[in-house]
Amino acid sequence: MKRKGLGKLAISLAIGVSFLSACSAKTSAAKQKTTLNLMQTSELTTLDNTNQATMSEFSTLTNLDEGLYKLNSQNEVVPALAKKVAKPANGGKTYTIQLRKNARWSNGDQVTAQDFVYSWRRSVDPTNKPVYTYVFSGIKNADAIAAGKISPTQLGIKAIGKYKLQINLEHPMQSFNKLVTMPVFLPQDKAFVQKVGTKKYGTNAKYTVSNGAFKITKWTGVDDSYSLVKNKYYYAKNQIKLKKINYTTVKDDNTAYNLFKTNKLDDATVSGVVAQGLQNNKNLKKVSRAWTYYLQVNQGSGRPLANAKLRKAISLIINRKELTQKVLGDGSTAAGSFVSPKTATDPTTGKDFSKETAVSTQQNVKEAKELWKEGLAEIGKSSVTLNLIAEDTETQNKVAEYIQSAIQSNLNNVTVKVQDLPAKSLSNKKAAGEFDLSLWYWLADYADPINYLGILTTGNSMNSGKYSDHSFDSYVENAQTAKTKAAYWSNLRNAENQLQKTTGIIPLYYVKEDHLVQDGLNGVIYHTAGFADYTRAYWK
Repeated sequence: MKRKGLGKLAISLAIGVSFLSACSAKTSAAKQKTTLNLMQTSELTTLDNTNQATMSEFSTLTNLDEGLYKLNSQNEVVPALAKKVAKPANGGKTYTIQLRKNARWSNGDQVTAQDFVYSWRRSVDPTNKPVYTYVFSGIKNADAIAAGKISPTQLGIKAIGKYKLQINLEHPMQSFNKLVTMPVFLPQDKAFVQKVGTKKYGTNAKYTVSNGAFKITKWTGVDDSYSLVKNKYYYAKNQIKLKKINYTTVKDDNTAYNLFKTNKLDDATVSGVVAQGLQNNKNLKKVSRAWTYYLQVNQGSGRPLANAKLRKAISLIINRKELTQKVLGDGSTAAGSFVSPKTATDPTTGKDFSKETAVSTQQNVKEAKELWKEGLAEIGKSSVTLNLIAEDTETQNKVAEYIQSAIQSNLNNVTVKVQDLPAKSLSNKKAAGEFDLSLWYWLADYADPINYLGILTTGNSMNSGKYSDHSFDSYVENAQTAKTKAAYWSNLRNAENQLQKTTGIIPLYYVKEDHLVQDGLNGVIYHTAGFADYTRAYWK
């Protein structure tokens, strides 16, 4: 009897322990962190990928939407909405792409081939005031459409049924598959956009839909913060561990650091003095980026810096070593080329393209003073006032002030006025040509020098400084249409060299991005070119 009673007790205890273990597991799962808190350095103003190109927009779209392809952790092109990465036919000029049939928008609509056609046409339609038309160059009729010569319906993309696309190029493009991973090539839900209207689309959460892992909420179009929540219609929703991503606009490095310390940010970017003091912090992660900061120089008619000697003088007067080490102090390095290091290796020489085309970054005050004096004489002025505009972030403010001081303290008869502006105001001023110098950056969308150099051709929508040089344009065009690898890279080298020779822009520094990352965050893909992908992030 006694043994039998003990047996019952043992069974009861086992059941109790099992029950408690199950409860404990459920409690642990319930406490599993599923929210990620991130920052942007500027306000989100739109999510219409066809007519804007800001960092906050593209970084958000990277985590909201998918295009034909995406980049994996090795920066290799892999299928997204396409079933597989297509190989070209017709001498490299035709791509036929089969789309997956289970992709849906966050409102439940199916993603179709027509959604790509609709979006791409909007992206080259001049009436939509697009800023990224240059990346479509090479796709059949894109240039003529952007110039307003023919209808957007003539663009070399068409839907063959509901789930098949055909893309026709004017010439082979070696980097086409990488190119279309850019957010500007994302599709748009045609039915939804037409329902809400193109002027409203992407201006707030109510007027935005997405086809990726998340959808946007709590965004009115003017907020400093907004959220992404899991998209129940995403075809790979079982791969998504996070339920929510919160974004907050943080322009000050000290604020970013304090928010990170108090666990209000899980991944914070810092620079300047703050970054200098955190170089040995256990949570610091250094991310190499294909990212160059530079001065856009307004060379429009009647502008003082249309004079090449004055532009060269400003470039020579800047002590880039002092700028990167004392002002930034975050591991960023002096730029002697527009294309940043580690963007691409020139396969015909085996050398890093940036390093093989870079010029000296050494400050030369004596030569700068001589060129400045000669330049003023050539434009018939005894003195000039220059307007330097920058975005109102802490880092850009400091860099702008440093450049102002460098010019005024080393060159005679010049006054530099600095304006720190919100992203939208800065964009408007540049579009109107109301500046002499603009502190700006280029973060490569895909890892190829043509992605940098192509934006500086005559008339390019991203060429706010109106740089125009016949030789440079020819080199870029020859590269874009090159039939051999040798011709392609030779023309790219010549283009970079011509850009430096004419001081079309003034490269300043290559960004080394410092992230403070909370313990336990895994699965983030930090791309060298493009933007960080948090869609598969999870907490350990």
